[in-house]
Amino acid sequence: MSKEVYVIKKTLINNGKKSHVFVTDGSSEVLEIPHKNIADKMVEVFNDNTDSGCSYKVITIGGK
Repeated sequence: MSKEVYVIKKTLINNGKKSHVFVTDGSSEVLEIPHKNIADKMVEVFNDNTDSGCSYKVITIGGK
């Protein structure tokens, strides 16, 4: 069984069309978070502080 990591998906709505992107790190790589509780807390903070109508969601990668 492979280890799970967590990524954050950002959903933007522009002119009625949804776009999805993954949150990246400082090197423009997809940010992989090793602990779900940290990813959940980051999503909570992002969703509480968005001023552009974006939404954030944790996506689980691996572990099967």
